[in-house]
Amino acid sequence: MSYLKRRKIINILALTISTLCAALGLILLFIILFDVLKEGMESLSFSIFTKDPAPPGREGGLRCAFLGQGLITLIAALVGVPIGVLGGTFLAEYGKDMKLTKFLGRLSDMAMSVPSIVIGAFVYAVLVLPLGGFNGWAGAAALAIIILPIIVRTTADMMSLVPAALREAAFALGASYHKVIVSVVWRSAMSGILTGILLALARVAGETAPLLFTSFNSNHFQLNLNQAVPSLTVSIYQYAASPYESWVKLAWAAAFVITVLVLFLNILGRVVVRLRTKN
Repeated sequence: MSYLKRRKIINILALTISTLCAALGLILLFIILFDVLKEGMESLSFSIFTKDPAPPGREGGLRCAFLGQGLITLIAALVGVPIGVLGGTFLAEYGKDMKLTKFLGRLSDMAMSVPSIVIGAFVYAVLVLPLGGFNGWAGAAALAIIILPIIVRTTADMMSLVPAALREAAFALGASYHKVIVSVVWRSAMSGILTGILLALARVAGETAPLLFTSFNSNHFQLNLNQAVPSLTVSIYQYAASPYESWVKLAWAAAFVITVLVLFLNILGRVVVRLRTKN
C-alpha cells in the first residue's frame, strides 16, 4: 500500500470517527433539551413567577428564587464586568510588553477551567465563615470570580485583533493613549467584548455548586444580602430531589425557564457578532 493511499484511509477513518462522536454528542444534547422543554412546558404556569414557595400539595411558585437569582447575578455582573474589561485592556494594551502579562494571561486561562465548586469552597472560607453564615454577598462574589477570567481573556483577545494601523492613525491625529483605547480599540472590539460578557453571564446563570456554599437558599421572600438569599438554581436542585410531585413540577418549570434564558443569551451573542461583522 502506498504512503498516499494509507494517508487517505487514515484521514477517512479520523473524519468518520469525529463525525460519529459529534453526532452522538448532538443526539444526547437534543434528548436533554427535549426532556427539559417537554416537561418544563407541561409544568409551566404563570403562578411560578407570582407566588412564593408553598408546602407540598398547595400551589406555589418561585418568585423569590427568580428575584434572588437575578439580584445575585446582577451584583456579580456589576463587579465582574468592569474589572474584567479593564483587566483585559491592561493585558492587551498597557502590559503587553511586560513579563508579568504572560503570567497573568496563563493565570486567567487556568481560572477559567477551575471547577465552580472549588470557587464556592474558597468563597465559603473567605466570606461565609468569617461573617458567621450564608449570605448573598458571598454568592455574588463567587459568581463574579467565575465571570472575571472569561471576560478578561475575551477582552484581551478581541483587542489584540484590532489592527495596529488604527492605533497609529489615531496617534497621528494627536489623540492620547486612553482616548485611542476608548474611542478606537474598544469600539472596534465591542462586538467580541459584548459576546464574551453575554457568554460569561450565560455560564453563571446555571451555576448551582458555588451558591450551595455561599448564599445557599431560602423559601421566604427576602432580599437582604446579609442573610441566605433564595436562588433559582439551588431551588431546582432541592425541588428535583424531593419526593413531592408538585415540587418536582416546579423544578421542571424552573429548569425550562433557565434553559431558555441561557439559549437566548448564546443566540444573542451570535447575532451581535454577525451583525457587527456585516457592518
